[in-house]
Amino acid sequence: MAPPTATETTIFSPVPTQTHSTQESAAEAAKVKNTPQKFPQPPVFEDKYKEREYLKGRLAAAFRIFGKNGYDEGMPSSLIPTTHIRITSARWDWQLILTFVPGVAGHITLRDPVDPTTFWVNPFGQAFSQIKASDLIHVSHAGEIIGGGPVRLLNAAAFMIHSAIHAARPDVLCAAHSHSIHGRAFCTLGRPLDIITQDACAFYNDIVLYNQFNGIVLAEEEGKSIAQALGTKKAALLQNHGLLTVGQSIEETVFWFVSLEKCCYVQLMADAAAAGRGGQTVKVDEADAAFTYKSVGTPKAGYFSAKPMFDLIHEETGGSYLN
Repeated sequence: MAPPTATETTIFSPVPTQTHSTQESAAEAAKVKNTPQKFPQPPVFEDKYKEREYLKGRLAAAFRIFGKNGYDEGMPSSLIPTTHIRITSARWDWQLILTFVPGVAGHITLRDPVDPTTFWVNPFGQAFSQIKASDLIHVSHAGEIIGGGPVRLLNAAAFMIHSAIHAARPDVLCAAHSHSIHGRAFCTLGRPLDIITQDACAFYNDIVLYNQFNGIVLAEEEGKSIAQALGTKKAALLQNHGLLTVGQSIEETVFWFVSLEKCCYVQLMADAAAAGRGGQTVKVDEADAAFTYKSVGTPKAGYFSAKPMFDLIHEETGGSYLN
């Protein structure tokens, strides 16, 4: 048989739909195995006050990462420099100078290790890319600011959403929500995330769609509804709103958010490309998705995967966020 031409593709299709991944038995005999002890682990503190200071530094770093990626309703930091646009008409010829600056949407919270009924959060109105550990504010379970930085402004929506999650989920150390571009766009579709890539497998059976929007979350009951919908999962698509992720560590939470934002972007592009061809995307088999989840979807995997982002932001800022 003649080899395929440049316009042809040879497709290998193994036996479809296994109840168990074909790789499970092979993985047991794999030559390369990394034991959990070889991977970085979150530090353990005997002194809860020292743990608090360490975690506040990590939370400040998380905001710098979000700011760098443009998750605070602004533009990525690489695009912040002034943009000049020339507008010409019969009577006018002038330059409009646009400066893309961060907005105020979004919040990440940290359960306080000293008093777990309270949490730390960003002050309302401060750019993520400028937040330092000393800027964070300490909030009680009643929504009172009981300590922290000089800007004592609390985002009411942040309190309503995050206080409900922290109350419902004792296992959650950190929760993140923001209005990232692609996550926000995907959440207008009112549909779940498809498991179409290896990265998306991290969210296999671990993400929910909150399919209602009742405006800015300013009521306690709405926050409780979101927490109830989240259940035991680590991520939520808030319809007409944006993404929400939680985790047992700050690093894990941040990685899930960054990864979910990218998964939304990939699905938006893939769905558009598939529709243009009159078809649909190819979904990962259930058994293979479950198998892959065990490697890429665990809290330890999330913590480890975030390490390069935190290392890089520390190098880029010289650790200034720790002040």
